[in-house]
Amino acid sequence: MFGSGGRVGRAAVAEARRRGHEVTAVRRADGEVTDGAAVARLAAGHDAAVVSVYDPGARPAEFFPAVARAIAAGLPAAGVGRLVSVGLASVLPTASGGPLMDTAGYPQEWREFYLAHGAGTDTLREVAPEALDWVVLSPAGDFDHEAVPSGGYLVAPAEAGSRITPADFARALLDQIERPTLHRTHTGVASA
Repeated sequence: MFGSGGRVGRAAVAEARRRGHEVTAVRRADGEVTDGAAVARLAAGHDAAVVSVYDPGARPAEFFPAVARAIAAGLPAAGVGRLVSVGLASVLPTASGGPLMDTAGYPQEWREFYLAHGAGTDTLREVAPEALDWVVLSPAGDFDHEAVPSGGYLVAPAEAGSRITPADFARALLDQIERPTLHRTHTGVASA
C-alpha cells in the first residue's frame, strides 16, 4: 500500500488486514514513489498494489506523471500484476459527459492540481505495459470523513454532491484487487 499514512491509505490497510491479506504499508520515508527501482524493491513479493500518494512539496504537474511512470515500470519489474490507484473526481465525466471540474459552481482554485492528477492517469494509460492490469478509482464526488460507513458502494459518474467514507471506498479498492471487474480505466465510486 503506497501512501499508507493518509486517510484513504489507512482505511485500505485496515480493510486488507480485515480480509486476511498480508500488507506492506509504505509511507513517504520508505522510498521514493517516483523512482521505478524503489517501487520494484518495495513491491517485490506482492501480488497487487494500491497507490494513494501525494507530495505537498512537489509540483503536481511533475509529481503525478512521475509516479505513474515509476509505478508502471516498478510493479511489473517486481512481478506485481494488479494496480488499484486512487484518483480524483474532478477529472471524471459527469452523467452529462463533461468533466466535473467544468460544471457550474465547481471550485476552480485547484484546477492546476486537478489537471496534474488527470495527467498522471493519462501517463499511466500511455506507459503501463499489458502485463500490468490497472484501474484508477475516485470518489464520485468527495470523501465524507465524519459519516458512518454504509457498508456498500457503487460505480457512479462524477457528481459534486456525492460523498463516500474512506472505509466504504477501501472496500471498493480491495474488491478490485480480489475480484477485478474494471480494467485500464478511471471511474467513480459512491456510497450505496
